[in-house]
Order: sequence, then structure tokens, then C-alpha cells
Amino acid sequence: MAKRSNDWKKRDGVVYSTSDEFEFQTDSEETEETLPINQQNLKVLLDKKARAGKKVTLIEGFIGTDEDLKELGKMLKNKCGVGGSAKDGEILIQGDHRDKVVQVLLACGYKAKKSGG
Repeated sequence: MAKRSNDWKKRDGVVYSTSDEFEFQTDSEETEETLPINQQNLKVLLDKKARAGKKVTLIEGFIGTDEDLKELGKMLKNKCGVGGSAKDGEILIQGDHRDKVVQVLLACGYKAKKSGG
């Protein structure tokens, strides 16, 4: 008997099957293409919710693959000299670096603006 991966979150609508040969079909073939740099509309904002009062610079609005998102996040973290993460279409940069991030994004050709207070 082959070991099956536990993908229960993707199995919407199927509760239980008694068949040993049952294989649930998922529609995970969707590949999101990365928009060109000049068509990306990015928002740069300061966030401190649910972070124990610590501030992070949050970049939202990136449309593209996870690899391209992580590459952009790595470049921004390098330019700011701090840590962070890139996942779920958002880039987190530790600390308040909104001005520097906007300057770097504009220099690279992205449409970026500060959002929020």
C-alpha cells in the first residue's frame, strides 16, 4: 500500500470514501505568471500588529511566482541590511525602512508608494 500525502485541506467537499482506490483530484495546476516590473503596483506600509510591538515594513501587492517574490525580498533585505521573510504574496522587512524600500523599488522600476500613516 502506497503512502499518501496528507492534503486534507485541499479536499473540499469530500468527507469520507470507503474505496481503497479512490484518489481525490485537485486543481493545483494553476501557475501564476509574474507581471512585468513596470506593471507591479506595490504598497509599502508599517505594521506592528501581533508582533509584540515590534515594527516591520510590509510590502503588499506583488503578483507573481514565489521564486520571484523571494528574489525581490532577498534584494530588499540586502539593501536594508536587515532580516525578513517573503511568503503569501507579502514581503516583511524587520524594522521601519519604508522610505528606503520605496526608493529601492522605484530605482528598480516598480510602481511603489507608501500606504498608511
